[in-house]
Amino acid sequence: MKTLYVSDLDGTLLRSDQKTSGYTNEMINALVKDGMLFSYATARSWNTAHKVTDGLTAAFPVIVYNGAFIRDNASGKLLAENFFEKSGAVKLVDELIESGVHPIVYAFLEGEEKFSYQKDEINAPTRDFVLSRAGDSRDRPVSDRKELTAGEIFYITCIDEPEKLLPFFERCRDVYHCVYQRDIYSGEQWLEIMPKEASKSHAIIQLKTLLGCDRLVVFGDGINDLDMFHIADEAYAVENAVPELKAAATAVIVSNDEDGVAKWLRENCMIAPAD
Repeated sequence: MKTLYVSDLDGTLLRSDQKTSGYTNEMINALVKDGMLFSYATARSWNTAHKVTDGLTAAFPVIVYNGAFIRDNASGKLLAENFFEKSGAVKLVDELIESGVHPIVYAFLEGEEKFSYQKDEINAPTRDFVLSRAGDSRDRPVSDRKELTAGEIFYITCIDEPEKLLPFFERCRDVYHCVYQRDIYSGEQWLEIMPKEASKSHAIIQLKTLLGCDRLVVFGDGINDLDMFHIADEAYAVENAVPELKAAATAVIVSNDEDGVAKWLRENCMIAPAD
């Protein structure tokens, strides 16, 4: 029996300083070398996820943008992808802007990943997010809507007040995969909108098929981890997780700041013998 182990990043595998610890890096690298089938699933891009996990040098597939892509941890190579239907994405962006919400739009343009935003229209928290990515090769400020929706769109992020974002979440959640939650670091309200197929659970199912796994164990801390908890054979919430996730968990393990995932893997990981 082959088991796939999948961990969320922020609040779960990462400590509160937004990095994996030396212990976690050492333990996961060693277990992967010994044959553990491991991945992490995150709302982050591969670029930012790779930076905060730079001590994880082992080669394994990772799920980024909440399931929009599966990439190779070491090289960044795309292994699976999910894009919006273009006209639907353009219409959604138009509706957001007309309601006073100015999103960040993620897309591939001529084979390169970019995030675009109307530089003179975005609000203060969105500007703070953009500034936190200063120097990022994906950064693409634009001046109009046509430029904003160029390329193959795969992810739309909105940071604004709940009274502006909640109506869109309620309207879109049956059509697209949506994550509506407050950022654990800034406290700002986020609405993330992805193609229906782009979810952690869908990407994990894709990855199980790619790796030939028949068993799944997952780890998480937030509301956006619920979908992968629902498809897992075993699901573990770290001590710092939200109550809803703890209620759905097989058990609660020690917190992210105590390297809960790595300690659980050290004690419980079952590695299938080589064929």
